[in-house]
Amino acid sequence: MKLHVVVEPDETGYYVAEVPALPGCLSQGKTREEALVNIKEAIAGWLEVMEAKQALDPARTVEVVV
Repeated sequence: MKLHVVVEPDETGYYVAEVPALPGCLSQGKTREEALVNIKEAIAGWLEVMEAKQALDPARTVEVVV
């Protein structure tokens, strides 16, 4: 899966990473590289939570690769 991640420095010197396609999926790090490592963990957690919130009906589910 490929997602766009926006990484920007904040006013405290940390780097904030956000995934616009996943509302509320944010992380940070002391360096840009650390923020990218952390956002990968945040993405995995976000997807896990969203999947657990709603049971998928296999009869109505179609996998699409873009």
